[in-house]
Amino acid sequence: MTTTRQDMRPTPKAGVLDIAAYVPGKHSAPGVENVHKLSSNETPLGASKHAMEAYRAAVGQLEMYPDGQATLLKRAIADIHGLNVDNIMCGNGSDELLGLLCQAYLAAGDEAVYTEHGFGIYKIATMAAGGVPVVASEKNEQADVDAILRVVTPRTKIVFLANPNNPTGTYLPFEEVRRLHAGLPKNVMLVLDAAYAEYVRRNDYESGVELVSSSENVVMTRTFSKIYGLAALRVGWMFAPAHIIDATNRIRGPFNLNSAAIVAGAAAIRDRAHLNDAVAFNEKWLPWLTEQLTGLGLRVTPSVGNFLLVHFPEDPAKSAEKADAYLTSKGYILRRVTGYGFPNALRLSIGSEEANLGVVAALSEFLK
Repeated sequence: MTTTRQDMRPTPKAGVLDIAAYVPGKHSAPGVENVHKLSSNETPLGASKHAMEAYRAAVGQLEMYPDGQATLLKRAIADIHGLNVDNIMCGNGSDELLGLLCQAYLAAGDEAVYTEHGFGIYKIATMAAGGVPVVASEKNEQADVDAILRVVTPRTKIVFLANPNNPTGTYLPFEEVRRLHAGLPKNVMLVLDAAYAEYVRRNDYESGVELVSSSENVVMTRTFSKIYGLAALRVGWMFAPAHIIDATNRIRGPFNLNSAAIVAGAAAIRDRAHLNDAVAFNEKWLPWLTEQLTGLGLRVTPSVGNFLLVHFPEDPAKSAEKADAYLTSKGYILRRVTGYGFPNALRLSIGSEEANLGVVAALSEFLK
């Protein structure tokens, strides 16, 4: 028998090495003193002062295990959103919860559907569980209900829908979400990823609470990383039917949220004044940036989030790649989105007033 190199070391299970690891956006511009990070959709207002006070107070008990049920945080979420606390699970960011859903509900060869420009974690979580990722085409950079339903097969177990979607910033009106749900078999789980729900100001939008409450196969996930400014602590939550909470709770790590994350999250969600300030800031700068960038001759995908997908000319000298390098040299870090099917676009997070004014000025200079 011939011994190979692989026989001499542990080998990952089939499929793991086929997964392309998630690549986060850049966070630095070497050699540039004043840097504006506009690549990760972080809030320019920072965290609530109450959340920071709660975080500091947690330092006094670092020797103690956290509450494995994150009771304080779940109660705060339930109070603010009017939910049953037993239908809430908290996670180490919503990414962990998406992964747990895949681990609990996808067997080898089962399919999970997501849209053409959907969040990259859906594919990773699906493949990590042994599932098969299936892509549904989009229409005008927006999820298409009919395209999703066309790719559903007897092997489909989960459908992921980011609403609003990242990196496009587009959303599905909730009547369309209901139509999607009505078209799915009852044994297929519809996961509504509402990470940017707090930013949306549209009369035809819903995050998914009512649909979860009236269904047995719908889950809504949310995050504290965006409008609440707790990205560094990794806090997410999901609202789901009791039977789904029970299944995922069986494979959840016993202390998946640390104590600081629990108390800071609870304080953050109760600070409605800070939330309202963040919404108002976004309402001011999102349309302003859209107008300014469009005025420079760039195409901007209409967004309801706290970011814009900016498309660059076909001229090689003015491509997204060239723009990214130029902006980085000036201290403005945007997000390349080639992996999301947009090789000639950049995603721009809404930043501080200084950053917003500066990045427009820098782009104007670049395009000249």
